[in-house]
Amino acid sequence: MARIVMKFGGSSVATAERMQRVAERVARAKEQGHQVAVVVSAMGDTTDDLIALARQVNDRPPARELDMLLSTGEQVSIAVLAMAIQRLGVRAVSLTGGQAGFRVEPVFGKARILDVDARRVERLLADGQVAVVAGFQGVTDEGEIATLGRGGSDTTAVALAASVGADVCEIYTDVDGVYTTDPRIVPEARKIPEISYDEMLELANLGAAVLHPRAVEYAKLYGVPLVVRSSFHDGAGTWVKEEVEVEQGQVVRGIAHDLNVAKVSLVGVPNRRDSLGRVFHALAEENINVDIIVQSIVHNDVHDISFTVCRDDLPGTLQVLEGMRVELGVGEIVAEEELAKVSIVGAGMISNPGVAARMFDALTEAGMSIRMVSTSEIKVSCVIDAEDVRRAVQVLHRAFDLSGTPEESAGTVTA
Repeated sequence: MARIVMKFGGSSVATAERMQRVAERVARAKEQGHQVAVVVSAMGDTTDDLIALARQVNDRPPARELDMLLSTGEQVSIAVLAMAIQRLGVRAVSLTGGQAGFRVEPVFGKARILDVDARRVERLLADGQVAVVAGFQGVTDEGEIATLGRGGSDTTAVALAASVGADVCEIYTDVDGVYTTDPRIVPEARKIPEISYDEMLELANLGAAVLHPRAVEYAKLYGVPLVVRSSFHDGAGTWVKEEVEVEQGQVVRGIAHDLNVAKVSLVGVPNRRDSLGRVFHALAEENINVDIIVQSIVHNDVHDISFTVCRDDLPGTLQVLEGMRVELGVGEIVAEEELAKVSIVGAGMISNPGVAARMFDALTEAGMSIRMVSTSEIKVSCVIDAEDVRRAVQVLHRAFDLSGTPEESAGTVTA
């Protein structure tokens, strides 16, 4: 008997029929003797529909009220799924994030999990019941509902798995594992049987949408084995864990891309030692994450600072910077939106020099301009024009020979 946390995304529970499929999968796990907790997202496009509804009455909906509204999407899912499970003769109880013990920080729309008091879930599992938990949400110390941001249900599932000591956290989605890149862009992309936490974390941070970065962080921190599987058929999926077997000679494991990129340049910044700290501290106070940072050489006692943010955060970033422009003595603030980031990831890079050069050569030979570069021990990222991103992924996939056989490259699975 194992203790399992199963997470189902919005596409997996988009209709009543799909809800019934999920219920049947949960019932099978119970029949096999396992203790099961389930985390679900809102049905289909419910979250987007709720955001659209809010903007019909207020084009800038207050963050608290928006979280109150968005949290209802998952509450619908848990109630419907619990009913479907009960219909199959399996006892199940639906729980909101707060009822399941999720305490989060008071940051509406981007809250982080502070603690999980899983005693109620533990009692349900010990009693042979299925706990059906709402993903994406928690309660602050002041009793406010706050959401975790896009992909937050993954984080809910892993945090719950860590709190109840689950043997595995199964992430069910509309793809049957983690691929070398997006199969919609490269049809011959190959499914990866297993991948390390560090590699998966880089891919997730760099735009791979299969898992949320914070979910992978939690899994690595608490040693929770993850497996990504299809909701629509049985299969081995992709295991995410600490130690993995890497194919011989494989330096790059995957390629990710991100279209949600904007570049901001502060031109003519006086050469003061505190300039960088003041700029990025002010952005951090507004919960704006900065990615790649480049500072030019000082010339005539001024320099330029360029950095990237999510395109969604660009308006807030510019508002913060305009408020500091006079005190910093900035000559000009320049924003660029039509950009993207393409990245290669692989633990094998650590011991293989020349990988970055190979990437740069492949992109430049294809006629693409590299605007910014960022590196770590296991990844290289290039900021390029957004119109080039699909071709860049295809070029790099070929350059690093990541394709498998047709049987290994089934691509995206749909219902």
